[in-house]
Amino acid sequence: MTRRNPYLSGAPASGLFVALALASALALPSTADAAAGPPSGLDRNRELQACAAKAEANPDGAIADAKRWLEQGGGDFAKLCQGLALFHAGDFKAAGTQIEALVPTLGKDDPKAAASLLGRAGWAWLRAGDQGRAERLYSSALNKTPGDTDLLIDRAFARAEGERFWDAIADLDSALARDPRRADAYLYRASANKALSNYRQALGDIDRALELKPGDPEAILLRGNVKALGGNLPAARDDWALARRVAPDSEWGRAAADNLARTAEIATGAGKDAAKEKAKKVQ
Repeated sequence: MTRRNPYLSGAPASGLFVALALASALALPSTADAAAGPPSGLDRNRELQACAAKAEANPDGAIADAKRWLEQGGGDFAKLCQGLALFHAGDFKAAGTQIEALVPTLGKDDPKAAASLLGRAGWAWLRAGDQGRAERLYSSALNKTPGDTDLLIDRAFARAEGERFWDAIADLDSALARDPRRADAYLYRASANKALSNYRQALGDIDRALELKPGDPEAILLRGNVKALGGNLPAARDDWALARRVAPDSEWGRAAADNLARTAEIATGAGKDAAKEKAKKVQ
């Protein structure tokens, strides 16, 4: 959220993952049906997987392929290919609408396939700026596959987008109860706690995330930000310097460098004030 917003970060399943999940989840025609004439179910699955891979690398090309496939009778699989390509092309509303509309057919007989489609549609609507619709879709997906850790984390993100941080934390609590080794979930919960000014809890979650993923520059940057908000600017600057050293060319390293630059004058001024106070005491 990227799959990043001011509160949480991470990335949902790729379009290819969705295609592979559906290819394995959707029932294929029998051998007799497949022999009756093209295209077979296996051919459609292969076509979908190829299209999903192309959608990430060349969305415009995938959109053109999907159009041809539709004209050749590709049906719902071609429409899904089109939806994935639209998503990667940045047309999130069209992608969300297209993928959501396929749930009653492609997800009809398999809850996992339905949940996968609902989750992708939710992410598209979230990227389109409609966090309410995204949350409803994630909730529908969770009704299909209760307790799914990734969907809980995705819904937490949507809730945080709507500044419903306590609800986001509740989802992250549930996700971590199911999988306590999800470093990303600890980090997302830390971000939500930061937004609520729960700095002690945020630092505790960041420490846990770093235990699971040592040296993570995103976690180090966030720890510095939380320390700064808590009033400990020198410790914050130490973390920002560390994040910059660990990953200087990453978005987190660059953000840390910006924070250091912005707070340099503050740190210098604080040092001068402290020196003046010491001088007064000596006198």
